[in-house]
Amino acid sequence: MSRQPLLEIAAGSLASALAAQEGGADRVELCSSLAEGGITPSYGMLAVVRERVRIPVYVLVRPRGGDFLYDDVDFDIMQRDIETCASLGFNGVVIGALNAEGYVDPRCRELMNAAGKLGVTFHRAIDASADLNRALDDIMGLGCERVLTSGGCANALAGAQVIAGLVRQAGERIKVMAGAGIRSGNLAEVVRLTGAHEFHGSARAVVKSSMRYLNLALKDLAPDIEQSSVEEVRAMKAQLAG
Repeated sequence: MSRQPLLEIAAGSLASALAAQEGGADRVELCSSLAEGGITPSYGMLAVVRERVRIPVYVLVRPRGGDFLYDDVDFDIMQRDIETCASLGFNGVVIGALNAEGYVDPRCRELMNAAGKLGVTFHRAIDASADLNRALDDIMGLGCERVLTSGGCANALAGAQVIAGLVRQAGERIKVMAGAGIRSGNLAEVVRLTGAHEFHGSARAVVKSSMRYLNLALKDLAPDIEQSSVEEVRAMKAQLAG
């Protein structure tokens, strides 16, 4: 029996998480600063989302933007963030780290230990690795339940053939979730080309600011907001249902 495809929405705010839920998403990846690839949300956001969102929520554990090479202090921060997520009752966390040579950092085992019974997704650090096949083997060795990947490409459609190879390599040992640049307009093609059963996107749309006064000199402080759209989430779910 074929598995029902699942849709995870990357939500950078409570509003986006609620839109994902209303639109029928199966799971939320909660983060902040989507523009820089996502970082760990504040405690306040974590607490309020956990109170108000009923579908499963996995929290991105990433202390900063940029590369995935972390020092001991970064690992300490990530372990404490994982402990916070566990204490608040989240369903899982999203982790990932590489060493300077581009291979999965063995210290990820410490993050797995901190996660305990939480579900664990390994994030797109795999796409920055020196060898995706070796990285997938290492991630499976850690015991992660899934890995998010664009196949090492700028988006999942461009990396679809690589993702398909990772799906075959993984077999039933780990879930391979396709993500990056996925929208309702290309999701059916990504499904067809990858053979994956889990898909990840932000479903973002621009929400115009309600500010009546705007200082037009502040070009670096754009007032409009990007957040997940209920309609786009529904459209993506419809593609998976078709």
